[in-house]
Amino acid sequence: MEAAFQTNNGLTRMSQIQIPFNKPYIAGKELYYVAKAVTKGYLEGDGFYTQACCSLLEEKFEIPKVLMTPSCTASLEMAAILCELEEGDEVIMPSYTFVSTASAFVREGAKPVFVDIRPDTLNIDENLIEAAITDRTKAICVVHYAGVACEMDKIVEIARKHDLVLIEDAAQGVNSFYKGRALGSIGDLGCYSFHETKNFICGEGGALCINNPRFQERAEIIRDKGTNRQKFFRGQVDKYSWVDVGSSYVPSELCSAFLYGQLELLEEITEKRSELHHSYLELLKPHIESGWLTAPTVPEHCQSNYHMFYGLLDSNQSRDNLLDFFKARRVGAVFHYIPLHQSDMGRSLVGRQTLPVTEQAASRLIRLPFFFELTEENQQAVSQNLTEFFDFQMDAASNWSAKAA
Repeated sequence: MEAAFQTNNGLTRMSQIQIPFNKPYIAGKELYYVAKAVTKGYLEGDGFYTQACCSLLEEKFEIPKVLMTPSCTASLEMAAILCELEEGDEVIMPSYTFVSTASAFVREGAKPVFVDIRPDTLNIDENLIEAAITDRTKAICVVHYAGVACEMDKIVEIARKHDLVLIEDAAQGVNSFYKGRALGSIGDLGCYSFHETKNFICGEGGALCINNPRFQERAEIIRDKGTNRQKFFRGQVDKYSWVDVGSSYVPSELCSAFLYGQLELLEEITEKRSELHHSYLELLKPHIESGWLTAPTVPEHCQSNYHMFYGLLDSNQSRDNLLDFFKARRVGAVFHYIPLHQSDMGRSLVGRQTLPVTEQAASRLIRLPFFFELTEENQQAVSQNLTEFFDFQMDAASNWSAKAA
């Protein structure tokens, strides 16, 4: 069936969206802390608030060392450098992820090896990882999709068995847990995001979680432009100099000040998102039970941070029709990733590859508006629009069946 939903001029501008997909928010003392950072007269990074964010994350999530970064991309790039990759080395990862997961390792000369995902959580299928290991494999990079943990026990076992570095791309997983352990604290290295689309935000921001002590000293150097300046600040050397490769991976103190105001309310923000998630489940229950929509799966041993609310429709055509329908109704629903193995860059690196679960999920997935200040009325409007869309689908199917008969 072709979509029959369109605005008057065929387009919906962002300014017309009545219910946006995402909306940045202020939860507490963010602006106060930004002002305090300015009055302290130290804005370049690694000041009071940057250190406060590190300490909070280390204590809350039991991570030995956290380094704040300008983005999760920066954290992944640091992780890739720490892997000491050589040209032609391989890193196993899912294809259903953001480009930074792969590009960080490609920049170091490595080749991504894409593995299919599970149909329930949409995380990398732990049962397919070992078969993808070769004598060139140096690391495994898992992605905790939608804030739900991968099956880390088995993945850790595989990584240790084959002496591979294990990296967690926990961009979506801050304050999510696997069997009581915080995501980002389980692998050798973990990477967080505080982008404005995430649960805890500062516009752009990230963190590198260092759980294996052998990476700690070099990570500090890489982050500080390849210098041993942190040793100088601690009085361990009388002057600092260029000692390794590196880049400018230190965030602005203003970003850290804003973020600290959010991290102080980490549990309150998570609780609000939990309420929004369960409200959607209740409102959409008829569509879920009827099979029109498949809701997110959270295994019992996983504690989600409720990063997003997505649904899977029965086909790519239905999903695209629904996107058009929401667009015409001025509701900011969106799809998610184009699988990396289907991208131009991905194909240039690995050739043509088929990952059936990944391809099916990517073609049928839709993300609904989901943000801290989403109201009950907003959610009811989204639900009502879904009801009208599915009614339209059923009527169209009935008409087609009648004509065929």
